Amino acid sequence: MNRLPALASLLLMSCLGLASMAGAAETGFPTRPVTLVIPFPPGGATDVNARVIAQRLGKELGQPVVIENRAGAGTVIGASYVSKAAPDGYTLLVSSGTTFTVNPAIRANLPYDPVKGFDQIGLVGRVGLILLANSEVPVKTVKQFVDYVKASPGKYSYASYGTGTTSQFAGETILNAAGLKMTHVPYKGSAPAMTDLMGGQVPFSIDTVSAAIPQLKSGKIKAIAVTTAKRSTLLPDVPTMAESGYPDINMDSWLVVSAPKGLPADVKAKLEKALAATVADADTRAKLTAQGMEPAFSNSAAVSELINKELPLMRAVAARANITAD
Repeated sequence: MNRLPALASLLLMSCLGLASMAGAAETGFPTRPVTLVIPFPPGGATDVNARVIAQRLGKELGQPVVIENRAGAGTVIGASYVSKAAPDGYTLLVSSGTTFTVNPAIRANLPYDPVKGFDQIGLVGRVGLILLANSEVPVKTVKQFVDYVKASPGKYSYASYGTGTTSQFAGETILNAAGLKMTHVPYKGSAPAMTDLMGGQVPFSIDTVSAAIPQLKSGKIKAIAVTTAKRSTLLPDVPTMAESGYPDINMDSWLVVSAPKGLPADVKAKLEKALAATVADADTRAKLTAQGMEPAFSNSAAVSELINKELPLMRAVAARANITAD
């Protein structure tokens, strides 16, 4: 008869032991490889930079970070996949403002919530955008560009690396600020847009600094101005649009690491700490800089603030320029 209380006590102790082990396993994150989903095809700027981040992040976490490309629909496929994954820290997304502020501005029905569907881990860095011209176009400064286009409204075109991309949003922002009329020519990526700019099929384009740097060396294109608040460290002689008389223009592309909503607090803290250390690593920073990125870590709260601030601005640009995903 006296064995029952003893047995109950033993069972209770066993349950407590199992609970303790489960808690230890949770705080021991990660115990297996982490998957980093890239919503772009291999070989692009985001893919290249993400692989640099993944390599160092794996060292900081003590587990491999495995790359998985899930491209398509302007990052929608990859972002949707991650938003629906288990919020355990083992499935992460690395993406740009396209996912969080551009898609919501141009797509009526998204299969993910850009604000409530993710726990942000941190911002990795920013990539500046730049106004470019074919070398034969008689324009070197922003003033000359504005005067040249205004002299023949609607005659000239500018290329972007796709409809609904940050390059188109930057282009339409410039046109609105300067009161210009130009035809937008969207391409499927930077490479074909740059090829036609160099060949003279289009006189102007908006692209990333990273895509422009190798081509600027060819002498077939020239830089007019960057759209960021500060000059690019890789192109220190190229002025900003703000310096050129348009102080309200401040647009760039940025890269963040995110997780599905509902991440345990201790797992989120460990990921954020590891990402901060990754971006602080000198070798990693040098590799990112070489790809045209300005490495700079911002924590999860700062990323959420960035998205909340930029989203209404992107919606305003989309509405004004009638930009849609179709």
